[in-house]
Amino acid sequence: MEYVQERVTTLHALTDHRPDAPTGRAAVVVPMTEREYGTLAAERVLTALEAVDPTRVVVPLRAPAERVGPFADWLDGFDVAVEPLWCGGPRLTELLAERGLDGARGKGRDVWLGIGRALDAEFVVVHDADAKTYSPAFVNRLLFPVARGHEFAKGYYARVEDGTLYGRLFRLFFRPLLRALDDATASREVGVLEYLSAFRYALAGEFAATSDLLSRLRVQRGWGLEVGTLGEAFAYAGFAGSAQVDLGRYEHDHRSVDGPTGLADMSRAVGEATLRAVEDAGVTVAYETLADRYREAADGLIRGYAADAAFNGLDYDPADERTQVETYADSLGAPGPDTRLPAWRNAPVTPAEVAEAARADLDDERGGAAVGVPERVTDVVPGED
Repeated sequence: MEYVQERVTTLHALTDHRPDAPTGRAAVVVPMTEREYGTLAAERVLTALEAVDPTRVVVPLRAPAERVGPFADWLDGFDVAVEPLWCGGPRLTELLAERGLDGARGKGRDVWLGIGRALDAEFVVVHDADAKTYSPAFVNRLLFPVARGHEFAKGYYARVEDGTLYGRLFRLFFRPLLRALDDATASREVGVLEYLSAFRYALAGEFAATSDLLSRLRVQRGWGLEVGTLGEAFAYAGFAGSAQVDLGRYEHDHRSVDGPTGLADMSRAVGEATLRAVEDAGVTVAYETLADRYREAADGLIRGYAADAAFNGLDYDPADERTQVETYADSLGAPGPDTRLPAWRNAPVTPAEVAEAARADLDDERGGAAVGVPERVTDVVPGED
């Protein structure tokens, strides 16, 4: 039975126990795009949240105008306080542009908008909507350490489905990148690499935090959200304030390597976020040799994955994995301009302004009838002076 502790507190699912947690003092942020509309996975998530009964479920919604009304109507059908937050409406777009916050749109931007709306709860849980094995226990497990003194908790789980190892971007890109960076780092005083390495599935989209911590964090706009959040959590919570939680069996959608939303595109965003996080923490990166060191680290890990797969009777194709490594190596380089969204406590816009604009945009698309949205949104940003 596995119960090894990492440098961050590690809570294992040794039983099927659902721990007590203050779900009634938490908001849950579940970003969705139009592809989640009416899907079994999203329906399973929202139905499970009915049993959790958080203060609210904020759904940052990325969908075209003609789809957003029916999408919001579908969300109203669940017996939990769901608040859609349309991230692409004209008023919200204009508001953000006026405050200097226009720019690339992506998952991170959507989550940032949703977090702002959730900050009036004591705790915030963030997770994806594409889980095929979602359980109400996930929220309790993520909240448990946060309600007991930690500021930040990350979910982890094994990506083994259909007799195959998944989690490819984590296994084949993120982990060997950290190993390559660590091997070339002269100073042992820099702890960010050890911190990032302590998380068993750093690219998981599931985490919980205190509202006070979340109000301090800058957020990546796109696919670098997860690792960027870890870099910020290192700065503000550190080893002592962080935990990770075993979510057990967890299955969700898989992406192809190529294509506009494939793993190759994601690797560029994840690479930039990782390298920016370690540079922020004081690591000097030797970019001229990074790709070669990454390939060498990945090759060693692939040998380990092949042995592990064979040990468990799983299908494994080392040649295909090495081809992916070559694709990901092309994404390595110094980060471009810093386009992170500001911490909410320092943002030039308030959560209330965002919520009011998004509400009016959605109201227009639903024919002037705002359904299931509070009449007034108040500003609560923990720790704001």
